[in-house]
Amino acid sequence: MSQTNIAVLVGSLRRESFNRQLAAALTKLGPADFSFKVVDIGALPLYNQDDDEHQAESVLQMKVLIQASQGLMFVTPEYNRSLPGVLKNAIDHASRPHGKSAWAGKPAGMLGVSPGLLGTSLAQQHLRNILACLDVPTLCQPEAFVQAKEGLFDAHGGIGEASRPFLQNWMDHYAAWVRLHQATPVTDSAAVAG
Repeated sequence: MSQTNIAVLVGSLRRESFNRQLAAALTKLGPADFSFKVVDIGALPLYNQDDDEHQAESVLQMKVLIQASQGLMFVTPEYNRSLPGVLKNAIDHASRPHGKSAWAGKPAGMLGVSPGLLGTSLAQQHLRNILACLDVPTLCQPEAFVQAKEGLFDAHGGIGEASRPFLQNWMDHYAAWVRLHQATPVTDSAAVAG
């Protein structure tokens, strides 16, 4: 059985981040043939277009991990009603230089956890807009706006019993989304037209 590699991007750098915990717990719900690798975005310099032709080593390493993946999973908090700057910085870096985006065609899923009732709904909507521009097909349903509350995680860091059916359902849909895009590779429109 071949492995399906998933690049996981967590939009928080905080060590005890709820979203970092959620990302780690979600990987335990994934199919046996899925391998999840968290991409380090904390070491990236601020994006500057002047650096496009000589990207930093941390940027090149991130792009290699993304390009080697068959899918993307974004787990992000919401900062000031949008996605965190550190995640946007990573997205900008991996989309450059123009014409050499690491994101194009990679199927993605997104979710996030927050103490608030609305979870990370606005951050996810803004992320959807960005990913659409980068040709990243994104799972639309089910959406997952997770509230951080007692019982979300169990004593071992996994998903708690009450939250497991909902998040397992999300993971099952996400895995099917990635598999769908593996089965239907993107064709070059110029080659089709020619």
